[in-house]
Amino acid sequence: MAGRKSSECAILGLLSLRPMSGYDIRKTVQESIRYFWSESYGQIYPALKRLEAQKLVERARETRKGRAGRQVYALTRAGRRELQEWLTRQPQMQPFRNELLLKLFFGRLVPREACQEHLRDFRQRQEEFLRTYGQVERWLHTEHEGHPDLPFWLMTLSYGVHQARALRDWCDETLAALEKSGKVRNKRKRG
Repeated sequence: MAGRKSSECAILGLLSLRPMSGYDIRKTVQESIRYFWSESYGQIYPALKRLEAQKLVERARETRKGRAGRQVYALTRAGRRELQEWLTRQPQMQPFRNELLLKLFFGRLVPREACQEHLRDFRQRQEEFLRTYGQVERWLHTEHEGHPDLPFWLMTLSYGVHQARALRDWCDETLAALEKSGKVRNKRKRG
């Protein structure tokens, strides 16, 4: 377990919801966890092969009326144990990279308006996230009321809401600081 990749564990977690094909896994990522986790087809299919070779998932052909069968994967008992063990371990934090902060850090080298424009755009994205999160929350309550995973899904959604609000507020604070620093700079030039 020590060397298990987070992508493999994410896939095990998704398969704990229901058996899925690689396409289903990607679609479920896009519909649920994409705001804080991503998996590409280039990650999903090799991970499924590794997990199958380790007997943590099993593959079966699903038959559907009028269509060719497709490969679906399901957790094995060993896969469920592996997932549960991973879920109890301390999360590994990924290195943080933020191009907006990098550009702001070197903002002295460009006109103040360039930094302000970046911040306004970023603030707008946070507002869009908040609108989307509101829609997602309403959808979750409508479509999944009573589902045993709903409280946990709402907890991750709440994280996104809090983060978007905090970043929006930070943008307002930073825009005000840039405005103030521009006034101070202009006074120095005149003085």
